[in-house]
Amino acid sequence: MWLPILGLIIGVAMGLLTDIQIPDEYSNYLSIAVLAALDTLVGGIRAHLQNVYDEKIFVSGFFFNIVLAASLAFLGVHLGVDLYLAAVFAFGVRLFQNIAIIRRILLTKWSLSKKE
Repeated sequence: MWLPILGLIIGVAMGLLTDIQIPDEYSNYLSIAVLAALDTLVGGIRAHLQNVYDEKIFVSGFFFNIVLAASLAFLGVHLGVDLYLAAVFAFGVRLFQNIAIIRRILLTKWSLSKKE
């Protein structure tokens, strides 16, 4: 559980403390990569709460999702079609589904702890 949170803290700190400028040509790739990373992070939190978390699955899913999303965007650019929107939609839907499940798990745990 500590690995995703540590990665998020390091990433946010690096983003705030550096003055890196991303060229406009790469903005679609970066936005999809960030969305894929957030989806994987929230999925890891969900897996931890469901007691099925596995670091190998988390790390491989993290990199696979980013590569898949960036490849889809790259293919779309070369075909002249906004395929990155498909990745945005897919990862966005998964992100909100995982957040909803996390909310349900936490509410269930909270209500069970109040009954005891």
